Amino acid sequence: MSDFSERLLTEPRRRKGERLQPFTIVLAPLAAILFQVYVPRFFPFLAYLELPLLVTLHYSLRRRDPLPAVFYGCAVGLIQDSLSHFPLGMYGIVKTLVAYFAASVSQRFEVEHPVVTFTLSFFFYFFHQFFYWVLARALLGENIHFDPQQTLLYGLLNAVVALPLFHVFDRLKEVG
Repeated sequence: MSDFSERLLTEPRRRKGERLQPFTIVLAPLAAILFQVYVPRFFPFLAYLELPLLVTLHYSLRRRDPLPAVFYGCAVGLIQDSLSHFPLGMYGIVKTLVAYFAASVSQRFEVEHPVVTFTLSFFFYFFHQFFYWVLARALLGENIHFDPQQTLLYGLLNAVVALPLFHVFDRLKEVG
């Protein structure tokens, strides 16, 4: 194995006593959800950003524990559902699954590396959109259009946004 791949697959090194700040846990998802609800009304070109997903990903990847990540993803998804026009529970289910899988992956990979963060952000955005489409068709019987090319492009854009956003959240954690 090369040195690069060895560093990516090392056992996660979680510092003892490391805790996320209340801003990162409570205020960041609320700000992200309010951003997603209100900002696209004034700036439609920002509608592709899925900031609640990115906040959920950050928490799940940094926490490295699936159980709290599941509850966090569920809470963020349900709050997002309650403030949007979508059926209650759809984002709750999807974000719960994303949080679980992200936390599980973070136990195996060194997720602080920017390449891994970018790749996981891209993958989980696509997974989030695809799984929402599957649930809407299966549970609600809605005929929602799913465009894989557009989803891949938006996934890349969200992954680009995730890198500086995660860096800011990590800096906030260090300050506290």
